[in-house]
Amino acid sequence: MGLPQKVDMRGTHSSQSRHYLYADKYFDLFRMMEKAGYAGSYKRRTGDNIDGCAMFWKADRFRVLERENIEFSQFGMCDNVAQLAVLELRKSKSRKILLGNIHVLYNPNKGDVKLGQIRSLCSKAHLLSNKWGDIPIVLGGDFNSTPQSPLYSFLATSELNIMEHDKKELSGQKNCRPTQALETGSKPSNTITFKSSSWTNEEIRVATGQENSYWAVHPLKLNSSYASVMGSANDTRDSVGEPLATSYHSKFLGTVDYLWYSDGLVPARVLDTFPIDVLCKTRGLPCKELGSDHLALVSEFFFEPNG
Repeated sequence: MGLPQKVDMRGTHSSQSRHYLYADKYFDLFRMMEKAGYAGSYKRRTGDNIDGCAMFWKADRFRVLERENIEFSQFGMCDNVAQLAVLELRKSKSRKILLGNIHVLYNPNKGDVKLGQIRSLCSKAHLLSNKWGDIPIVLGGDFNSTPQSPLYSFLATSELNIMEHDKKELSGQKNCRPTQALETGSKPSNTITFKSSSWTNEEIRVATGQENSYWAVHPLKLNSSYASVMGSANDTRDSVGEPLATSYHSKFLGTVDYLWYSDGLVPARVLDTFPIDVLCKTRGLPCKELGSDHLALVSEFFFEPNG
């Protein structure tokens, strides 16, 4: 049967506020990564925005079989974008993997759009995976939703009844203000209070993809690599195993970044993030030592032996 093969996943999404990588600066990054043996692709956001998503892979280990860019503006879901790419191991053509990269809309009040973007990415990833023989999937990026939120639950369980939630509370971001942590060094709040809220017909359509359904569903069975792998430092994880914080700026302190994976892959290890007290000492990101307002997430995956 042989040993499982290892996949080292390192993804990034570039943005004006967190990476200082303007569209024309992507090519500077590409040249640097190219010298290290990586190939890459970039998709700029639509509209007047000058940030986007980028993906890199080791050119001597993987070949690209197919790529797809998603412009959510085509579906009435703002100017955010996402990327999908089917990669094949050069030394083992039977081993293929589908990578996805997304930067979900930030606006906490637009829960319908955020849900619609995530749902659409999962649906398109499923179709592309099926096209290439139900290959395993990794979806990474800034999902702009916390581990205690309905959006996180949607990713993990594949369904969500939107009528049970206020669209302005779907992401859980409003409960992760940094003020308390800055003053006391405490952990971000795990409590979310839901309030009743009416949904318009258009918001229902964007959120669920249907005119007369209150259920949003996606076809993938996903797990989070960080929630699946025990960390070496207990003071960096929350109750479900996610990092306590992956982003820190004046309006937010908490976790919004994830690496989700499907069957066919096994996460072997992950890179621990900083404890909250260490993060708070920076007084906000980016800082001199960290050039982004998001912390890097790194997971090492193995293909399942019979996957």
